[in-house]
Amino acid sequence: MPETTQNASVADLLSLLDLERIEVNMFRGVSPDDGMKRVFGGQVIAQALVAAYRTVEDRLCHSLHAYFIRPGDPSVPILYEVDRSRDGRSFTTRRVVAIQHGEQIFNLAASFQTAEDGFEHQSPMPETPAPKTLASEEQLRELAKDKLPPALAKSFSRPRPIEVRPVEPQNMLSPKPLPADQKLWMRARGQIPGGQPMQQALLAYASDMGILGVAARPHGVSWLTGDVQMASLDHAMWFHHAFDLSEWMLYAMDSPSASGARGFNRGEVFTESGKLVASVVQEGLLRRMKPRGDKA
Repeated sequence: MPETTQNASVADLLSLLDLERIEVNMFRGVSPDDGMKRVFGGQVIAQALVAAYRTVEDRLCHSLHAYFIRPGDPSVPILYEVDRSRDGRSFTTRRVVAIQHGEQIFNLAASFQTAEDGFEHQSPMPETPAPKTLASEEQLRELAKDKLPPALAKSFSRPRPIEVRPVEPQNMLSPKPLPADQKLWMRARGQIPGGQPMQQALLAYASDMGILGVAARPHGVSWLTGDVQMASLDHAMWFHHAFDLSEWMLYAMDSPSASGARGFNRGEVFTESGKLVASVVQEGLLRRMKPRGDKA
């Protein structure tokens, strides 16, 4: 696709999702060289969904359920092994296992369906300011990068394929307690080829951005404050309607519960016109740690 219609960061993400087939049901993916010590969870979800789609014809994913088992190592490839669980008349089921260093780091189950008409209803989209009136995440990060260690500042300010504009941003370096909900506008920085399968893969990638932090908001902590350990444990998505992530979409999230060192979070994704296109649920580790510098 010409560079005039596709931002370089989107092209890089699409390249990451273009898995190498190394056997009939085995695929290999890589991670970006962005200085991160762990693989971003959204990347593994998206790559696993792409691997499943490589074994499915003429059906779209309507739901996926995933577990993060071990941290991913960005310095080595990830192998995705697809189990063709079932091919029915209306539904197809796939299970994908992600492997590094001979061990499972992640698994995903996904269900695909032939197109059908049926009953229709949805929850209403929350009222929010228009995305054009809000500061971008890059602008907010720019204000904070000088207060971070150089290595983290470089990763913190790197270009991202998904543009994000929070409705009520939180100061990640010195957060104050806020309600357990968050809304943000997001869109891909360029056009997305590949039809709905690739749209779904990119939304799966984007759905892991910010959702775990919603459970931390009432407690005045973030992954930058040094007093909390956070990691995704499981992630589920349901796709309701077709969409185009190159257009603005509202990601409305809330966290109804935190307990047992875990935070439970929900999300709904709407088009700018108000159509609910996807729902997300994630539980993550939310473990209280000693603040940096506390030797007690």
